[in-house]
Amino acid sequence: MSQQHGRRGDRVGLPPDTVSGGRPRLVDHAYEAIRDDLITLRIEPGAPLEEKQLSASLGVGLTPVRDALKRLTLERLVVTYPRRGTFAAEINISDERWLTEARTGLEGLAAALAAQRASDAERALLIELAEKPEGARLSMADIDHDADVHRAIYVAAHNPYLEATLNQYANAALRIWHYALRSLGSQIPHPGDQTEVVAAIVDRDGERARAAAEAHLLDYSIEIRRLLRPDPRAGALSS
Repeated sequence: MSQQHGRRGDRVGLPPDTVSGGRPRLVDHAYEAIRDDLITLRIEPGAPLEEKQLSASLGVGLTPVRDALKRLTLERLVVTYPRRGTFAAEINISDERWLTEARTGLEGLAAALAAQRASDAERALLIELAEKPEGARLSMADIDHDADVHRAIYVAAHNPYLEATLNQYANAALRIWHYALRSLGSQIPHPGDQTEVVAAIVDRDGERARAAAEAHLLDYSIEIRRLLRPDPRAGALSS
């Protein structure tokens, strides 16, 4: 199980819900830990997910692990087969097209709402994130940084249903990007950051924020499809 749960330094996404005292709920802790290992491919596509091993690795009981796996199954990051068990979902590159179709309008909506509703603190966080330098070639850190900006915009939109939906789609898309980067490495040029999206949100210009967010997402989609199209493994992939 060591290959499934190696480094646990940085977590992908936002802090989990908490109980009294500021402690994360055990199910949220289990969900976020397993989710992040699935997204970053520390758990390989197609790998079996053993509840007892996950429980021991995460230091939580079986119930939080089972609840986390049920949630991840609904998000299509995990699959369960009768009499066979539970496994990390395979990666299908063709899903990127469907994800982009589903996300584009919603990403634009989130950015437009954030331009209207973001608090001063949320705007300050977005400015801070947008100012982080990024290299000419895409890296794992760049992918995670881009995800941080996306998730901060989702929060600033102040619509919990929209936030939950976009996080689910973003998780699936991030997994494909991590696969692409692992497969192609330094061949991937940086598709562009979200500086214009953030600037429009800070200026409270909803329509400009919408257009910039949609353009950013489409740029990423076009780049990953261009790079992965020649790959003969562009169907269902496993380790």
